[in-house]
Amino acid sequence: MRLSSTILIVDDEPLGREALEALLTGHGYNLAFAGGGPQALAKAAELTPDLILLDVMMPGMDGFEVCQHLRADSILVDVPVIMVTALDDRDSRVRGIQAGADDFVTKPFDPTELRARVRTVTRLNRYRRLLAERTRFMWVVDRAADGYLIVDDSGRVLYANAQARLYLGLPAAGAGETNWDGGEPISETFPTLVRRQYRCEPKAAWAARPGGSTAATRSPRYLVRPETPDTPAFWLQVDILALPLGPESSSVVRLHDVTAQMALQRDMWGFHEVILHKLRTPLTGILVSMELLTKHAHGLSDDEVAGFSETAFRSAQRLQSDIEDIIEYTMAPHIAQPGTGFRISQLQSLADQISVNLELPSVSVSGHQEPGEARVALAPQAVELLLLEILDNARKFHPEQAPTVEIQVWRSGVDQVGIRVRDDGLVLSPEELARIWLPYYQAEVTFTGTVPGMGLGLPVAATMIWGVGGTCRAYNREDGPGIIVEVVLPLVKEVG
Repeated sequence: MRLSSTILIVDDEPLGREALEALLTGHGYNLAFAGGGPQALAKAAELTPDLILLDVMMPGMDGFEVCQHLRADSILVDVPVIMVTALDDRDSRVRGIQAGADDFVTKPFDPTELRARVRTVTRLNRYRRLLAERTRFMWVVDRAADGYLIVDDSGRVLYANAQARLYLGLPAAGAGETNWDGGEPISETFPTLVRRQYRCEPKAAWAARPGGSTAATRSPRYLVRPETPDTPAFWLQVDILALPLGPESSSVVRLHDVTAQMALQRDMWGFHEVILHKLRTPLTGILVSMELLTKHAHGLSDDEVAGFSETAFRSAQRLQSDIEDIIEYTMAPHIAQPGTGFRISQLQSLADQISVNLELPSVSVSGHQEPGEARVALAPQAVELLLLEILDNARKFHPEQAPTVEIQVWRSGVDQVGIRVRDDGLVLSPEELARIWLPYYQAEVTFTGTVPGMGLGLPVAATMIWGVGGTCRAYNREDGPGIIVEVVLPLVKEVG
C-alpha cells in the first residue's frame, strides 16, 4: 500500500491557503496548514512534512526567515521547501537560495506546473527518505550479532548481512557492496542454502507458511547442524516476518544463535530428571525403614529389626552411589555429546532398571540383539533420560498408571537405528501430537490439568535427538488406545 506525502501549506492569507488546497486536494496528499512563520515552524516540527509550500511575503517572520530556521533544525534541515512568491526579481531568488529554498513558484502560478513541481519534489523526497532508511537499516544489521536476510516469495535472497553470509557459508560482500547495490548476486535460494548444511526442525513448522494460525506455523523454527566427533551441535533459531509489498511480497528472516541456550536448557532438564528419579527410591527406603524402627522398635523381633536396618543400610548405600553418579553427571560437559555412544545391546538392562524405578508392571524389549554391539550417537546418560521421559509419560497417561509398554528396535539403513516405544494409555488429538515436542506445552492439561511433567521433557529430548542428526515423531496406535513414540538415531562412526 502506497503511503501519502504530507504537504504543509504556509500563507498568512486565507485565500492563498484555500487556492493551494483546491489545486492539491484529490491528488493523494495529506494537507496541513499554517497562517504564519511561528505556526509554520511548530507544525513542521510536529509533522516533518514531505514538502513545505512557503509564502514569502508574511508579516512578522517572512518566508526567508522561516526557511533559515528550518535549515538550522537538525530534523527539518532536509525537508524540501518551495517558495511561493509574487516577487520575480533576481535578488529575491538569490536571497531564497541563500536561505535554503529548493524551488520557486511565482504568483500567479500555473496550476498544471505547480502540481507537476509538487509531484516531482515529493517523489524525490520520499525516495531520498527510503534511501536514508535503507542505509540506516544496512548500517545496523551489517554490525548485528544476528544474521538478517530479505527473501522474496520464490526464496530468492535479496539481501544478506555479514552474519547471515557467515552462517550460510556465503562469500563476504565487498566493501560497501550488497545485493541491492551491485554486490555479487546470491544464485541459490534460501531453502537450498540452509538444507545444504543444516537440518530444518521441526519439520511441520518448516512446511507451514509464515503468518498462518495453526500450531505448526506458531512453532519455533530451527536450523540444526548436527554434532560431529570434532564439533558440538550448532543451533540457529529462525524468525520470519512477512512483509507484503504490493503485488509481490518478501520476508525478513532473522538467524539467531541459540546453541548456548539449547545446551543450558538440556543440561538443566537432565540434571532435574537425574535428581528426581535417582534419589526418590533410596530416600523412600531409608525413611520408611527408619520410621518403622522408630515407632515400633519395642514390638519388633530381632529379625525384624535386623531386616529393617538392612533395608535402610542398603538404601543408604544406593543413595551414596546415586549421589556419586549425580556428581559425575555434573562434571560432564554436555549430556548429549556421544563420546563412545550407547551400545544398543544394553537397552534391555536400562529398560529393566527404569521400569523398576517407575514401578511399571510390564516393559518388554525386542529386536535389540540384531544391531548387536552397534552404538548410537548419544551419550548413555542422554539415552537413559530419553527412555525415562518416554516411559514416565506412558505411566502418567495411563488411566491406572500401569501401562503395558513394548520397546522395539530395528536397523534403519546401514547407519541408523530406530527405537519404537508403544504403550496402551490415552489417545492424543492431532493438535496435541504436533505440540508435544514444543517447549512448555503440557498435553495432560487437556485431561485433568493436574499431572506434572511433559513441559520440557520431550522437547528437550528432541533437541538432543536433532542435535546428533536423528529424528523423532509420535502418533496414535491404530490397533487400540495408546501412542507410539519413534526415535531414529545415527550410529557412531568408527574411526580408523
